[in-house]
Formats: sequence, C-alpha cells, structure tokens
Amino acid sequence: MQDFTRRSLLQGGTALAAAGALTGPALLDFAKAWAQASPWKAEPGAKLTVMRWKRFVPAEDDAFNAMVAAFKTATGTEMNVFSESFEDVQPKASVAANTGSGLDLAWGLHTLPQLFPAQVLQLNDVADYLGKKYGGWTEAAAVTCKQGNNWLGIPVATIGGYMTYRKSSVEKAGFKDFPKDFPGFLEMCKALKKNNTPAGFPLGHASGDANAWLHWILWGHGAYTVDKDNKVIINSPETVKALEYCKALSETFIPGVASWNDSSNNKAFLSGELHCTANGISIYVAAKDDPTKKELTEDTYHALWPVGPIGKPTELQLCVPILAFKFTKYPNAAKAFIAFMLEKENYDKWLMGARGYLTHTLNAYDNSPVWTADPKNQVFSQASKRALPASGIGTPGEKAATAIADFLVVDMFANYATGAKDAKTAIAETERQLKRIYR
Repeated sequence: MQDFTRRSLLQGGTALAAAGALTGPALLDFAKAWAQASPWKAEPGAKLTVMRWKRFVPAEDDAFNAMVAAFKTATGTEMNVFSESFEDVQPKASVAANTGSGLDLAWGLHTLPQLFPAQVLQLNDVADYLGKKYGGWTEAAAVTCKQGNNWLGIPVATIGGYMTYRKSSVEKAGFKDFPKDFPGFLEMCKALKKNNTPAGFPLGHASGDANAWLHWILWGHGAYTVDKDNKVIINSPETVKALEYCKALSETFIPGVASWNDSSNNKAFLSGELHCTANGISIYVAAKDDPTKKELTEDTYHALWPVGPIGKPTELQLCVPILAFKFTKYPNAAKAFIAFMLEKENYDKWLMGARGYLTHTLNAYDNSPVWTADPKNQVFSQASKRALPASGIGTPGEKAATAIADFLVVDMFANYATGAKDAKTAIAETERQLKRIYR
C-alpha cells in the first residue's frame, strides 16, 4: 500500500514533465484552489483506501500518483492507494463489498459497480457535475455505470483495445491495408501463419483482452447472450457461426493462447513472436520506450476492429469505472477525489501521461492533445464512442456484470476452439449458466 506525501508530489518526474502535466507547486496551487471551491468538502480526518488496477504505462501511474498527492495535501485527506492485477481487482472488491470493510474506493473493470449495487454510494451529483461541465458522457460509458437513473460509479476512462500489428508482416502476407471485415481478417491470419509471422488472441481468463475479442466475434455475427428484455438467446444459429469463425481463426494462432492472461500477448509481441493481436496502446508504448526496439516501434501500427456480418462496429471496450462503497466513513472526501480526477487541469494531462492507453468518456476531451501527439494514437481516441456496453443489447446490471466476471462467453469459445467440447455442448452449457444468472 502506498502512502502519498508532499515529497512525492514535489518530486514530479521527467515523464510527467515531458507530458506537459502540472507538477509540483503548479499542481498543488490548482488543487488548493479547487478544494476551496469544490461542492464536496472532505470530512475532518478523512482517510481513503483506494484500490486500482496495475498500470501498463508508467507515465500514467506517475500522473495518477501526482494527482493523489496533490489531493491529499490540498484537502488533508490521508490517501492509501494500492494496485492489483486485472484478474484480482474484482475478487478483492467483492470481498470488501461482502464484509463492509477494507476499501473506500475501487477503480476496476467493465461493470464492476453493477456487481453489488446495494453496497455502493450513489454518485448522481458527481456525474451531473462532470457531465454538465465537460460536454456529457459517451453512451456506453454512462450505460455501464447506471442503474435506472442512478449512477453506481463514474466511468473514469476506457482502455481502448484495437488491432496491433506488424505492418511489414501484413504487407508480406499480401495485404496493403488492414482488413475491414471478418472474411478478410481470417484470410490475413491464414497468410500470416503461412509466413511464420502468426497472429494470437487469448482464449484464457484475460479479463480485458479475452472478453473484448470474443464478444466482438459473438456480436459481429448478430449473436448475444440476452435480448433487450434480458431473455437468454445464446442458443442460436448466429452463435454457432461465431464459434466456427473463432475456431477457424484460432487455428492460425501462435501456440499457447488457451492459457494467456492480459499480459501474455504484450510479451509475445514485444519479443517478436507475435505479429498481430488486439490490445491497448501499451505494446506500442513499451516498444517506443525501449531503445533496442526501434525497428519494432516503426513497424507497429494500429487498426479498427474489422466489422462482422451485421455490418456495424461491435466493440467491447474496457471501461474502467471507479466506485465508492456505501460503508465509507468519508463519502464527501470520496466524491471530491473522484471529481478532482476528471477536472481538465488533471485529466487532460493524465491522458497525455497515459499516452493513448486511456480514452476519455467525457465528450469535451475529444480534442485532447494526446490524440495528435503521435499519429498512431488516433485510433484509440474512438474507443469510448464505438463501444457497446458489456451487456450487449441487454440491460446493464448485476446479472450482465456477473456473466462477464465469470467468463461465460470466453469459456464457451475456448471450449469449442480447443476441441474440449462440440458446439452444441459448449452453447448448451453457457445457456444453462446464463439462465441461472438471469432467472
């Protein structure tokens, strides 16, 4: 657990300075002025314990830590922050929700606030304040965090995931441009395998990456777990087609994807073993920061997800909402911190620090400098606007959140693609699990 002091604020750091972030006295002056004018005044003696996901871009973490330190100094709130892997955030948040202790705030993934709606502090006032000030929220982000008219969390950002590929390998495979539809994408992956420059996407329990690409395939074929009335409809001809397409793709992949987690494709791409995957911008940033990977950096490009048979984007992007637990002793401090995070003086610079890894969910940040700082960042600027909510066409809520957290769609595809089960069995098993959740 990390305790934030004035010293950590004043140290700043070269990464933040390079990103143009407020650091040191300038950040502290803004934080003090903001705290004086804020609608939420931290309670005397406030102490907040905050869990967040482990960063993939160091400068994002630097910007976040500087922001936390400034908030602590300006408001007098003790801030204890610790990080967990993508895979561990939800289980640890669930423990806190069930025991009513341990955390005040949890910054997690997908529809985390929907998993325990009765245990979270409603944040309507924070959402209204930020939405009115910064041009409104993107649709999928708002839907992800709302239950009816109530905000269960605040969608801090989207970790946009897009196709990341070696341009030279794709061109050698016979594709001048990255494919824009499912048939073209499959043909490209076959050609990449033939040239020993394979693609690879996780079939293991990768909370971000596996859920993203497998829901993309499911939805792209017009198949969904539930309909608009939350009736389970996974057992359909469209699901069978999605499974068959996935299996054909998986046969072109690099070995080992069945056990991949969220960091596996990063490592494989950076080592030169992998030539096409879907990921946040972190692969490109890591290559860019490594002087030994200049050639890889220049050869790495990004593309939008190809569109499936239904003819429109079907992207599950990784929303990263923050929630405050109802049992916190310091609700005003919690609300103040969340609002402080997304103020322009912080957020624009935080986006720059994240270098394209985080995509804004408030429309006013469409023109953030990060999206033109490097032409290869631009694709990621669209992540929040192109995304569907994690519930697909169904209603976001605790049930949809449970289906995501339990990897039901991921396991269905993995079981069929690896040959563990035939299509009928894989679908029937998933149907039973979904009906238990949606009963």
